[in-house]
Amino acid sequence: MELKEIESAIEGILFAAGEPVGVERICLALELDRATVDAVCQRLADAYSYERRGIRLVKLDSSYQLCSAPEFAPYIRKAFESRRPARLSQPALEVLAIIAYYQPVTRAYVDQIRGVDSSYTVGLLLERELIEECGRLAVPGRPIQYRTTQNFLRAFGLSSLEELPELPNASPEDGQITLEMQAALEKLQAEEQAEGETADVTEEEILQAARELAQTEEAQ
Repeated sequence: MELKEIESAIEGILFAAGEPVGVERICLALELDRATVDAVCQRLADAYSYERRGIRLVKLDSSYQLCSAPEFAPYIRKAFESRRPARLSQPALEVLAIIAYYQPVTRAYVDQIRGVDSSYTVGLLLERELIEECGRLAVPGRPIQYRTTQNFLRAFGLSSLEELPELPNASPEDGQITLEMQAALEKLQAEEQAEGETADVTEEEILQAARELAQTEEAQ
């Protein structure tokens, strides 16, 4: 393999991994000795730094990892914050709560409980992949049934539907039970977003520590 090809291969491996990759694993994949891999990685690291690229290649003990350049951290943080989905509106939470607790349900069932047309809100939840179609009810007209998705579980920090907060044994037509379902989802959503913000900070601190370690090793 030519030098440029080796650089590109290592770059591709580290980018695809998204986490530290052991140097021995890289050697095995490219059928190269460790001295060659170390030299090429150092060459890449120097090039990224010299050209002030948006990424850096850092060495962590006997592993290498691609990470973002620390001087661009404010822009990166802003970009990820803008991608964070907005909080659900009150109507969306109301519809989602009914589907979550009484799934599978039809839109007509949701409309009956809410007393208003829910077509727009159901469509919005479908677009955000919080609910999905799961067949049709065996009655005239064959209405579509809906249920929550894996994205719903991730968005609310749940491993399964069994982890939904328990509610009093009441009819779904009871307005109080609907309000309690909404409140339960609102609490879960707030807790998950708060944990996500904490996780972001922790991850940034870890990456910063990794960069400082790499810089210390390079200085030595």
